[in-house]
Amino acid sequence: MLLILLAYLGGVLTILSPCILPVLPFVFSRASQPFVRSGLPLLAGMALTFAAVATLAAVGGGWVVAANQYGRWAALVLVAVFGLALLWPGLAERMARPLVAAGDRLSQTAQGDGRPRPGASLLLGVATGLLWAPCAGPVLGLILTGAALQGASVGTSLLLLAYAAGAATSMAAALLLGGRVFSALKRSLGVGEWVRRGLGAAMLAGVAAIALGLDTGVLARLSTASTGGIEQALVDRLGGQPQGGAMAMSGNPSMMMMAAGSAGHGGTERLADQGEVPSLDGAVQWLNSPPLTTAGLRGKVVLVDFWTYSCINCLRAMPYVKAWAEKYKDQGLVVVGVHAPEFAFERDAANVGKAVRDLGITYPVAIDNNYAIWRAFQNRYWPAHYLIDAQGRMRYHHFGEGSYAESERAIQQLLREAGTAAPVQNGLAQVAASGVHQPADMKAVRSHETYLDYERAENFASAEPAVRDRAATYTAPSNPALNAWGLAGQWTVGAERATLSGGSGRIVYRFQARDVHMVLGPGAGGTPVRFKVTVDGQPPGTAHGLDVAADGTGTVTGQRLYQLVRQSGDIRERTFSIEFLDAPVDAYAFTFG
Repeated sequence: MLLILLAYLGGVLTILSPCILPVLPFVFSRASQPFVRSGLPLLAGMALTFAAVATLAAVGGGWVVAANQYGRWAALVLVAVFGLALLWPGLAERMARPLVAAGDRLSQTAQGDGRPRPGASLLLGVATGLLWAPCAGPVLGLILTGAALQGASVGTSLLLLAYAAGAATSMAAALLLGGRVFSALKRSLGVGEWVRRGLGAAMLAGVAAIALGLDTGVLARLSTASTGGIEQALVDRLGGQPQGGAMAMSGNPSMMMMAAGSAGHGGTERLADQGEVPSLDGAVQWLNSPPLTTAGLRGKVVLVDFWTYSCINCLRAMPYVKAWAEKYKDQGLVVVGVHAPEFAFERDAANVGKAVRDLGITYPVAIDNNYAIWRAFQNRYWPAHYLIDAQGRMRYHHFGEGSYAESERAIQQLLREAGTAAPVQNGLAQVAASGVHQPADMKAVRSHETYLDYERAENFASAEPAVRDRAATYTAPSNPALNAWGLAGQWTVGAERATLSGGSGRIVYRFQARDVHMVLGPGAGGTPVRFKVTVDGQPPGTAHGLDVAADGTGTVTGQRLYQLVRQSGDIRERTFSIEFLDAPVDAYAFTFG
């Protein structure tokens, strides 16, 4: 009962999530009609369709993903017909049959005759539910994880229905309030016709946004920290702490930097049995492979690598993971990457796919946007490596960078236990990491990862205090202390990033480290942004990073981690400055090495 309540509350919070925005115009298209005969059937259709699609997604396998995409396109066509009929009632008469009859009938039954029919609203609700199905948060991820672990059951369906009912409840409240507003407008201003046309236009705009991928593209850029954090707090409060050896994730996922790492239970001399391998179900998409299952991998030694593509720690561990995948692939090792996003833009499957190609990753990668696999493993860190033996038992884990020799020897031991046909070599893989993948010089590092948002930022040193979610003008500190930073120019500080709102602007940071990296991205629209870097007021010269020329110039072209400074020789305190010559640009975090 407690978990059902948790699912219901998580659903109520869905209306605050950016991914619900494209659905709202379809809901409000019924705001001017009686709730029982119009709004209620629409919401019921949404809830039932969503629960059905989510249930299939939990237990049906990879074919559901493709089926749901076809369903989305069919729903878009249906909703577009409703929108056109609302916007131009006479248009249906000028269309060729049979579209004329279909469009006219939908228009008349849904809106035009003043007598709303529950069946038409239910049909629109089914279509809207297909569009809403991909919108999910941590609570839904927990439900789907349980479904994946336990299989299809009445309990799973009840949890999904509770989640859908919670979302329908919050939208019903908005719909009832909207109905009163529209009724008042009709009585006082006589603008019912324009209201109807506006609703039709809003529906068509929503269709266009979803068809162009803006619901998972532009909306994915919006911060999910606030609603995700609330939902996660509910999970932690009502769902209890995960059991087992790994620490629980607390709040919205945040980067866990572990330079020295944390070794698994025991060394390679004795790899203890750490329990049955958790499920690999729940990924929203797989790259380089069809969906994999723990049962299908039985007989293989499996390395599960949790990572995210803007994480510097993950990038520095990546060459070793790739080397192991290549060296031992013919001896029975399967490497599975699990991409669990930290920032909103890392939820975009296109961004992840590009990163996989750019990094030369050829092994299977699960896109774990709902943290379903993350939770099944009770994971908390990026990167995190889990080794599974041929019998499907967890035998070793390691968190963070380092201990590569120990991890590789554990791989060798499990391959020998599995009795692979090819002999297992004793030698270790020779990895010559360079560029952003080069190991950090931790002896010289006195600066730590720093976020540029109001949720997690520390040591903000601009003359003006940070203003939340509103454009403000800032003055950078002239002589900041070590690890203090500040903004200059007009910036909007949000829950996940700071955005340069207009004109040019700077970020200043007093640091001590060999390398300076920043997670950056162009603002809305994706237009490239020029920048110029200085160190102690001068161009970096030979100390420039991979993404910067010797004169300090560079361009932000995509949402990723940028290497801006790489020093050699004496490492001491210096003042870093990056000036952006264009706007908008998003700045997420500093990392050092």
